[in-house]
Amino acid sequence: MKLHDLKPAPGSKSKRKRVGRGMGSGNGYTSGRGANGQNSRSGGLVRPTFEGGQTPLFRRLPKRGFNNINKKEYSIVNVYQLNRFDEGKEITPEVLKESGIIDKVAKSGVKILGTGLLEKPLTIRAHAFSRSAKEIIEEAGGKAEVI
Repeated sequence: MKLHDLKPAPGSKSKRKRVGRGMGSGNGYTSGRGANGQNSRSGGLVRPTFEGGQTPLFRRLPKRGFNNINKKEYSIVNVYQLNRFDEGKEITPEVLKESGIIDKVAKSGVKILGTGLLEKPLTIRAHAFSRSAKEIIEEAGGKAEVI
């Protein structure tokens, strides 16, 4: 096979449609756009949500809910997950991220929740603690410090 033997696949190449070139071409007079109406005119396109003057669907449907712009978003850690650390160690959000307990420190920081038991005294520094988590940490002889 040589370079001059190469041909495109049959049907993959089609001639450009030349409109408005006389009646004999099949696309003269109205150039394939039909007789009249909005779409026959230049610039006669409607925006995607337009439904011919009928109230569009997105306006007919009721609005639901509410987005609180002051919502707090925490990365959550349960107390039992902290048992993997050595006794007396200081635990910060960076340490939690390095150890793989959290993927990332969320917008509002890290919150410690009180699910499970803590078996070692640890110093835990986080952005928020639940009441039960604070009690569990202090019962184990540790400290809960808010950053």
